[in-house]
Amino acid sequence: MAPPDGALLDAGCGTGSLSRAMKKRWPDRTVSGVDLAPAYVAFAREQSDAIDYKVSDVAALPHRSRTFAAVAAQLVLNFVADPRHTLQELMRVTRPGGIVAASVWDFRGGLIFQRMFWDTAAGIDPGAGRTRDKLFSGALALPDGLLKLFEQSGLRDVQRGSLTIRMDYANFDDYWGPLLGGQGPVGTYVIGLDPAIRARIEDAVRLAFLSGAPDGLRSLTATAWAVRGRVS
Repeated sequence: MAPPDGALLDAGCGTGSLSRAMKKRWPDRTVSGVDLAPAYVAFAREQSDAIDYKVSDVAALPHRSRTFAAVAAQLVLNFVADPRHTLQELMRVTRPGGIVAASVWDFRGGLIFQRMFWDTAAGIDPGAGRTRDKLFSGALALPDGLLKLFEQSGLRDVQRGSLTIRMDYANFDDYWGPLLGGQGPVGTYVIGLDPAIRARIEDAVRLAFLSGAPDGLRSLTATAWAVRGRVS
């Protein structure tokens, strides 16, 4: 991904998994991470003191222009208020010839663990259907959405691919429990539900998760669109 030298930035680093992977691959290079959630940044700092983590909005980065050889925004642009502005901010802190790379969930066609939840919940609560439709119809949810955003931003040598991973769950509780933490669109929706509706949705999602088999390990695919471009 990155040019052969220069500092690297993980924009929207979350708990720091990508930052740590960068540092492991390029141990002699400066790696920085920023995220808006203080709890995530605190956790990331506990995992590594060799990475410069800051609490910051990716739409207003606390870095000078042309600082980094490469900037990555993993699963971030789906969730910002203005993806176009945020991409311009990522480009601002990238040096000429540097790389900006981003990935976004393929909500519509490739996110099985969330699609199962939203489609099931929408059959019980119309509010779930409206939230699902907003997520799945957004410009960046479309196959060419992130590609077009990069091309229209002025980046050159833009390339697109897709990445598929597996989300492994030991059992239904392992799948459902994180949704009660209030993170992301699913978590925000779940914790805002009336308890009776939440219980109905939980029972229905449990049946979808089990799919007629005993509770236990499930491995669900999750696909993201990935795009990179070079700053002029």
